Amino acid sequence: MDDKKSAKKQNKQIERIKSSVFSRSLSLAKLTLQAGASIAQHGVTTALKSKESKEDNWKQLLQNQALNISSELGELKGSLMKAGQMLSMYGEHFLPPEANQLLKSLQHDSPPLSWEAIEPSLNKHLPPEKRDLLEIEKEALASASMGQVHRARIKATGESIVLKIQYPNVDRAIDSDLRAIRTLLGTLKLLPKDFNMDPIFAEVREMLIQETDYELEAQLTEQFYERLAGDSRYVVPRVLREFSGPKILATSFERGLRADDTLIQSLPQERRNRLALNFLDLYFKEVFDWGVVQTDPHAGNYRIRIDPQGRDQLVLFDFGATRAYDLDFLTPYRRMVKGSLLNERDLFLQAARDLRFIRDNDDPELKRLFEEFCFETVEPFIEYSDPRNSEGQIDVDGTYDWKNTTLPQRLSKKVFQIIRGFHFRSPPREIIFLDRKTGGVFIFLAVLRAKIRGRDLLLKYIERIP
Repeated sequence: MDDKKSAKKQNKQIERIKSSVFSRSLSLAKLTLQAGASIAQHGVTTALKSKESKEDNWKQLLQNQALNISSELGELKGSLMKAGQMLSMYGEHFLPPEANQLLKSLQHDSPPLSWEAIEPSLNKHLPPEKRDLLEIEKEALASASMGQVHRARIKATGESIVLKIQYPNVDRAIDSDLRAIRTLLGTLKLLPKDFNMDPIFAEVREMLIQETDYELEAQLTEQFYERLAGDSRYVVPRVLREFSGPKILATSFERGLRADDTLIQSLPQERRNRLALNFLDLYFKEVFDWGVVQTDPHAGNYRIRIDPQGRDQLVLFDFGATRAYDLDFLTPYRRMVKGSLLNERDLFLQAARDLRFIRDNDDPELKRLFEEFCFETVEPFIEYSDPRNSEGQIDVDGTYDWKNTTLPQRLSKKVFQIIRGFHFRSPPREIIFLDRKTGGVFIFLAVLRAKIRGRDLLLKYIERIP
């Protein structure tokens, strides 16, 4: 993006959002009615057309619906956008491509609210005696679906901080927004027949409610700060309780660049590899040591701080979507990973049965495909001599090129075979956000263009699993 386009995007602001449940429901109902009318018209106009022509028309209908949704989203920030993001990551593995295409349209890149629109929320949730201690920049530093961030300075000390301010009433609209998404998907007949989405939506609802609780996010941020306090590879913002509350979160301002920044991309391969290994190590700590995972791997939640001596650091943001997992889930999940990595089929199958991914009465072909899918997901960590290296993705020295790999396409193809060939069944609800994190880790390492040997690192964690 050139400087003019960047400045234009930065200056674009929203003057208001539809924050009441009624106004949001009205907009979403309009979208659903439009979708229903479009489907009815589609049925009439394609009744006598060929199969190929019907499919083309159906794709065009979905594209039109996606455009209609995007045009409404500017005034519908909040859980609708966040739920679309969450569900589309889940949908990559478990929903038909058409459903996922529509969910992705909910991830509208919406600009921030104007200062005049967000200031009332700030005034409501931060007492005047606290506001008087700060100089707050009116232009947003960043914006997201549930809130936006403004930089500020503590007058007495000159310290730079950031204030994350929640959009008005987004917490009240969660249930109505989720109902609207389900209705829209149902109207467009994009959900597989008899596929139980209740556990999925329950998990998404729980996480959305959690992400609107900034006091909880402050606690979670402090916990990660303490966990990583002695590790110079990572930077976690410090929470400033005196300026924080249920709808405002104040933290120290931490500088850094996005992974796709030209300065990061121009770092030597060795430094980018070291950052990638540190990112992987943090992910493994979360899954195998702590059982607590920051499950929102959005690119905006990570920055890289360049060090002149080469001791570059990962800056970590946004712990609102942190999820703690019970050992009842984690123990068999870890064993599934171990069985997949080490080709221990019996260990893998028992763990998969424990988690109800597969069942004894399942079609043998379904079991085979699922097993192949899981054994292929660990490809970046297998040995060069492993028979699974038939694609030649692992180099002789064990390095894996995370950017130039066909693994995502091969996994998608396998999932498509499962979806099209067998009865749908909801996986464990815990897997939704864990899969989202795993996918985000892959993307981050691909952006870094990492070429690393990750097996040795993973084995250190796998060896502890009984």
